[in-house]
Amino acid sequence: MPELKRLHAGHAAAVLAFELANRAYFVAAVSDRGDDYFDRFTERHNASLAEQVAGVCAFYVLVAEDGSVLGRFNLYDLEDGTARLGYRVAERVAGRGVATATVRELCRLATVKHGLRTLRAATSHDNAASRRVLTKAGFVPVGPAAPADLGGRSGTWYQRDLQPQGHAAPERP
Repeated sequence: MPELKRLHAGHAAAVLAFELANRAYFVAAVSDRGDDYFDRFTERHNASLAEQVAGVCAFYVLVAEDGSVLGRFNLYDLEDGTARLGYRVAERVAGRGVATATVRELCRLATVKHGLRTLRAATSHDNAASRRVLTKAGFVPVGPAAPADLGGRSGTWYQRDLQPQGHAAPERP
């Protein structure tokens, strides 16, 4: 059974393999990360871990039983109870409800672990799969997304107001 885990240094090789194996698939729906991303992957991975330690972002990976990464699910710009959500899943599990189930789980964690009240996500008009995931996970369209928000593509911002899970203080990483 796949498990959603907080990103750590030991995930680097599996995340890089995931990104490389799915690069062509991702380009069909989102802007390509570019060769520089892959050339400087270790540096970027370490920078992400530093952002996570600083509490600015929270990065998660969906890990299969064999240790391979099936998806990345990230919370960016955590501030004032709000964050942006970004995610991508491997082509081999796309269309099977994996992204929807994991986004729902991340919404729960956003409240319980990070004290968030609102998540926002932008998706391009040509990414029907992402629009379906967001809608099924309880997000609603709230306005246009500028091409600058989506690597040159036009799209829509979605938002989900999260329900608090009790009155406990959020856990810290």
